[in-house]
Amino acid sequence: MKKQLQNNALGFWVLFVMGTLFSCESNFKDVQRINTATFAPTGEADSVNLKYTDSGKIKAILRSPKLLDYSNIKYPFTEFPKGVYVTLYDEKGQQSHVVSDYAITYAKTDIIDLQGNVKITSHDGKVLETQQLYYDQKNEWFFTEKHFKYTDAAGGYLEGPGVDFSKDFKVFNMQNSQGQVTKID
Repeated sequence: MKKQLQNNALGFWVLFVMGTLFSCESNFKDVQRINTATFAPTGEADSVNLKYTDSGKIKAILRSPKLLDYSNIKYPFTEFPKGVYVTLYDEKGQQSHVVSDYAITYAKTDIIDLQGNVKITSHDGKVLETQQLYYDQKNEWFFTEKHFKYTDAAGGYLEGPGVDFSKDFKVFNMQNSQGQVTKID
């Protein structure tokens, strides 16, 4: 009788432990599902053509085949996975152009990250080319650690790793560049 009581107690504990393990497995899977958030854009647009105006004048036109809006997350951003083509207008209405294969803009930092065949062409024939370029909208400042090539309208050029410069190409800070300057303004 004592032995049968011990076997029943042992059987009870085995069932209890197995039941607990299986219920934990089920709860664990539920917790995993809860912690897995779906990462999806809140908005999506094809064939985007955005015009930015100030005081009734067009300042910029952004065109892109695809826009993904992630404004609902902790660090919101807007992504252009198929690239951008931007036309910028200065006070005199002169146009400069920015092209890249991919772009992403971060709302909280006002930083734009341009990637893949980045090319800026100014209204006066200056061209900057690189594989990645950041633009700080608050300070109106471009920078990259990647190799760049800058060509002026007269055929002079500078190239090397890393550069930062003002949006009007008037101030350049280079790390280790080389080139040929044909004219200094």
